[in-house]
Amino acid sequence: MDEETADDGVAAFAATLQGSTDAPYAIEAHESVPSTNERARELAALGRTDVAVIADEQTRGRGRRDRGWTGPPGGIYASILLSPDRPPADAPLFTLAGAVAAVRACEDVGVDAGIKWPNDVIVEADDDHNENGTGDRETSGRGGRKLAGVLTETETEGDRLSWLVVGVGINANVDPGVLPPGATSLRGTLGEDVDRQVAIRELLDRFHELASDPDAVLPAWRERAITLGRRVRVETEDGTIEGTAVDVTRPGALVIETPTGRRTVHTGECSHLRRVASGTDASETDPTETDSY
Repeated sequence: MDEETADDGVAAFAATLQGSTDAPYAIEAHESVPSTNERARELAALGRTDVAVIADEQTRGRGRRDRGWTGPPGGIYASILLSPDRPPADAPLFTLAGAVAAVRACEDVGVDAGIKWPNDVIVEADDDHNENGTGDRETSGRGGRKLAGVLTETETEGDRLSWLVVGVGINANVDPGVLPPGATSLRGTLGEDVDRQVAIRELLDRFHELASDPDAVLPAWRERAITLGRRVRVETEDGTIEGTAVDVTRPGALVIETPTGRRTVHTGECSHLRRVASGTDASETDPTETDSY
């Protein structure tokens, strides 16, 4: 495909998506970009807002704590630029909203998924398939595989958010074999490709719905959480906390029941969260400990 034909295809994709979504975002589509979040930040610097940057491929994606994010062709890479009239402390709510919207997008194309606090979308083992579509539990990995992630970046002015970018990366029509260990894709889970436009439309619509109603975010997140009710081990700069995850409180902090009482961990304090396998030594942990976008 020559460059002009590719550009025409991207333009048609953007126009169709723009006409089908209920979200009030201007669609900027690309075949390939270094990073959709990077492009959204560039638009923010130009004074733009309410823009969704969409790409089929990312060549320099990154995640939490500047970890790299694999972004091969066929994925869904979307960054939504907003200027919400909210305090900076509310920014984690938008991360949770992005995770819920990503799960809803996966559900809309036939894949059941859940959220591992704070920003990972996981396909649990019973629903997962290997790259041959066999559903072999041994190849799936105990506890499931990572399907998507969310990265939120902000700029503040005084006590308000100047702008906010929520980046969502979903491994869509991608072979699981090209992904990092512990990851899967919609193609790998279903054994066939999905309609990316359908998934992106649902992602944008559901994100807009939640971003417009912050009080609805936590209940929606809890409904799809796979972390709550499980034993976890959280690594922070101040040490390790182990116990049962019992709740998430505003604006997105995880509450852990420990032998000495309840501890609250905020997203910025967590470097890793691992699920501790029930009835085993604490060293046997969930392999889906990646926490990048």
